Amino acid sequence: MSTPLTFSFELFPPRTPEGGGRLPGVICELAAVRPDYFSVTYGAGGSTQEGTYETLLTVVKHCGIEAAPHLTCVGSTRVHVAALLARYRAAGVRRIVALRGDLPATAMSPAAPGEFRYANELVSFIRESHGDAFRIEVAAYPEMHPQAPSPSVDFENFCRKVEAGADAALTQLFYNADAYFEFMERCGKAGIRIPIVPGIMPITSYANTLRFCNGCGADLPRWVRLRLEELQDDKPRLLDFGAGVVTRLCETLLRNGAPGLHFYTINQAEPTLRLWRNLALTVPA
Repeated sequence: MSTPLTFSFELFPPRTPEGGGRLPGVICELAAVRPDYFSVTYGAGGSTQEGTYETLLTVVKHCGIEAAPHLTCVGSTRVHVAALLARYRAAGVRRIVALRGDLPATAMSPAAPGEFRYANELVSFIRESHGDAFRIEVAAYPEMHPQAPSPSVDFENFCRKVEAGADAALTQLFYNADAYFEFMERCGKAGIRIPIVPGIMPITSYANTLRFCNGCGADLPRWVRLRLEELQDDKPRLLDFGAGVVTRLCETLLRNGAPGLHFYTINQAEPTLRLWRNLALTVPA
């Protein structure tokens, strides 16, 4: 019997009162298609951890779908992480996304990362303190983490997270399906069997897509970049083009064995729901 596909949506804590006012509506629109869960991020250096908790409660209050907060190493202490885990567990959270996290721009001190240096240490801590109470997702980088010295070192880092007890992985955004398939081949040869779910970023503008790709080291194919640049002043055509590119990417991934999709919604419902409709994904009964 085949394993059901997993579909999830990522949110971030609103940065403005206006964004906060819109969020419940966005959540309700996305929740209507019954994703398996929402993940909730926070900023570089753990700058919006309280916002993560409040957003998580908003998700549960408005739709009752499982919410998975991000936990990061940067700027954290064991005492602080233990308190957060206890708080999340008391709130009914059963899933955690464990990450190293991004260093804030002002973090120049060697001590800035905090007591946990790497995500595998955080995964180990969660397992040691809570056993199997949480399902733990970690990050995977098909095109290499931008700060890794080489693809081999980056893959070794990923293997350590799996060995520490990760249940599944979510990838960084990418637009080149071959990067994902090659990464999966490497995982197979290394004996890694956990689900590795592709991270999908809708294309909604030329500038934002370029910024996201530059920020995380993702390859934006030249033909896509040139078309987006050409269409940047024609929003409807750009959205049509972008939806087509990402829909075909998702179709290729699912057709070739991806265990699901994790959508980076950027707190917008329609771009992700358009992809959902294009892919003819069904709502669970």
